[in-house]
Amino acid sequence: MPSLDLIDHSPYHPSPSAKLSSASNLILIDNYDSFTWNVYQYLVLEGATVTVYRNDEISLEQLIERRPTQLVVSPGPGHPDSDAGISCEAISHFSGQIPVLGVCMGEQCIFKVFGGRVDVTGEVLHGKTSPLRHDDKGVYEGLPQDLPVTRYHSLAGTHATLPDCLEVSSWIASGPDGDKGIIMGVRHKTLLVEGVQFHPESILTAEGRSMLKNFLHMHGGTWAENAAVQGQMPIEPRISEQSGVSGEEGNGGTKVNGVKSTESILDRIYRRRRQAVEAQKDIPSQKLSDLQELYNLGLSPPQISFPDRLRSSPYSLSLMAEIKRASPSKGPIAMHICAPAQARKYAMAGASVISVLTEPEWFKGSIDDLRAVRQSLEGLKYRPAVLRKEFIFDEYQILEARLAGADTILLIVKMLDGSTLERLYAYSQTLGMEPLVEVNNTMEMEIAVKLGAKVIGVNNRNLISFEVDLGTTSRLMDKVSSSTIVCALSGISGPEDVRVYRSHGVRGVLVGEALMRSSNINTFVSNLLDSSIERNDGNPQPEILVKICGTRTPEAARVAIEAGVDMVGIILVEGRSRYVTPEVASAISRVVHQTSRPHKLQDLEAVQNNTSQASGYFEHTAGYFRHPGRALIVGVFQNQSLDYVLAQQRLLNLDAVQLHGSEPVEWATLIPVPVIRRFAATDSGLGTRGYHSLPLLDSAVGGTGTPLDMKPVRKLLEQDAGLRIILAGGLHPGNVVDLLNELQSVRGQVVAVDVSSGVEHEGSQSHEKIQAFIQAAKEYI
Repeated sequence: MPSLDLIDHSPYHPSPSAKLSSASNLILIDNYDSFTWNVYQYLVLEGATVTVYRNDEISLEQLIERRPTQLVVSPGPGHPDSDAGISCEAISHFSGQIPVLGVCMGEQCIFKVFGGRVDVTGEVLHGKTSPLRHDDKGVYEGLPQDLPVTRYHSLAGTHATLPDCLEVSSWIASGPDGDKGIIMGVRHKTLLVEGVQFHPESILTAEGRSMLKNFLHMHGGTWAENAAVQGQMPIEPRISEQSGVSGEEGNGGTKVNGVKSTESILDRIYRRRRQAVEAQKDIPSQKLSDLQELYNLGLSPPQISFPDRLRSSPYSLSLMAEIKRASPSKGPIAMHICAPAQARKYAMAGASVISVLTEPEWFKGSIDDLRAVRQSLEGLKYRPAVLRKEFIFDEYQILEARLAGADTILLIVKMLDGSTLERLYAYSQTLGMEPLVEVNNTMEMEIAVKLGAKVIGVNNRNLISFEVDLGTTSRLMDKVSSSTIVCALSGISGPEDVRVYRSHGVRGVLVGEALMRSSNINTFVSNLLDSSIERNDGNPQPEILVKICGTRTPEAARVAIEAGVDMVGIILVEGRSRYVTPEVASAISRVVHQTSRPHKLQDLEAVQNNTSQASGYFEHTAGYFRHPGRALIVGVFQNQSLDYVLAQQRLLNLDAVQLHGSEPVEWATLIPVPVIRRFAATDSGLGTRGYHSLPLLDSAVGGTGTPLDMKPVRKLLEQDAGLRIILAGGLHPGNVVDLLNELQSVRGQVVAVDVSSGVEHEGSQSHEKIQAFIQAAKEYI
């Protein structure tokens, strides 16, 4: 029972409730508001064990380590954009994992996290009550309408910017028909996240404790899981970390509602997957014959060797990083995760393999996740291999995986008879994929060795009992030859778990849950693998490149090169004011190819670590434009035929091509030199990997001198940390430094600056302005 010194002085629910085991570690974020004490009091009186942290006194990593059972974000003064501290970050991380409740500013933080805007309501309320309308769900379940609730706010989420993933759960009635007025509560449509704009903890609010009681009796990270726990819909028995299943476990089966079942979790998954695959085979366009025709047409993405990629890790032990939203043993882990974004983080942290769970019911994955992950890795230097982690029993699933971009698939010895295992292993090899063969004991290891498996994964988790024994991998190492790659799977969460594997000859570890919960993947991976690799993050910023465009004479090209220019652009579009004839273009090209730089550029490839760690596509392709000994000649085209572009490239010996019109993005794959392509900051396809080497951001058709608005440019770069650009539009010697400064923390994503009219005087290129512009850009730090 709660301490007797906590007394509810309101006229509602004066008696304390019994302690709740399901709310044994509730964390309350204090946004520096006196009402936080009242929220704490009500939660404790309803049986929760509560720990309070102020919003600037704890990090997300520390919150994660405390493993809260629920998260509540308190009221507070100010705006969620500037005054909420860790609140928004905490909501973003824990949504989909545990119940989350926001009160007043906490509700505004929820609105902001999921994409809405918080704005003034037009009225300032301080301790005023209003009748509340609600949808009788969530925290309002079983409560009457028109409850008096206490309001202290001038801000609220707006209807116009209500994100699609949120719904209005309560409101102040407006007009004679009781229409939804000011938003008083929001609820995520799928995740167990709820917010109230008013103060349920106020003594003037009716049924405030009932609302918090309703919240405390919610379970899981999603409304579906909560409904299942509450008995409102059927749910499969879920494996628990301690006993193996919710309910009672017996040898070889589970007991659900007192009824013994001999079907293990592996059996149930296998049965459900077989049903789903058989149904999918009957869908037009997804029949086996349809998939085979797609494969015969060469539509499967390029693949890499899974064993070779494991052997070429940047670490002494290869990392297989797993994307796993949930599992039978842990339930929801990271339901909100974006698979391709997570894959890029894994790749940049040094993962050799990215494992994608594609089972939809227990692990909440899909084949679409795998397809998107493969697309997100397109063009990466040393990209990781992609593994389809699935319960595979049919050639159909293997072919489906190859078409989606998998480099390898998982075959589980425990669930396949000998002939099926051999058949699927051989079929996978015909598609160029060496499978990962999973074992758990001596007998299974012997089967995998006899099969000739080149890569064997030892699952430390028994798939029948779901018990984890990290010593399983080490005990089986003497059963394989040194040429076989052995990887440890499951249960690995920290460096102490893997140090012994390294000494026993294990070549790789698969890590899922710990990575999915990590707030800093780079640091986690480095610590996990005891890495001494110097990360590229801290390397000095390379010197910015300069491109002088619209060059019309060999003399201007020579002046630019002697001043330190990196690219000389010539306009090859007839009718444009800066167009140069083929004869002049040839003369300029000869000067560029024959004139050496006054000083050589630093060879970035030579100073970077000689490892097989992935690097970003644009980070890599930006290097194409850093010739150590001379400038590059760039031909600029606009809406001309591809044949013309190719002919001019050969004729003029162009080092690069710039497409400045509406040419198809795919043309970049057909042009034999690096391609720069012009975009506006809002154009689609700008960040597409695997095509143009660099996007050039300009304000118009080019050469007009119209300045580029830096706000959308900064937003674009903030959204995609792997993007690199060439900046153009209205630049001149006097403003280039100021415009770069406007980009603030994302300035490092600008590889080069491009100028045309900004170095001209009365329609002609000014040698003095060319020199001044190059000097200003090169001296910028």
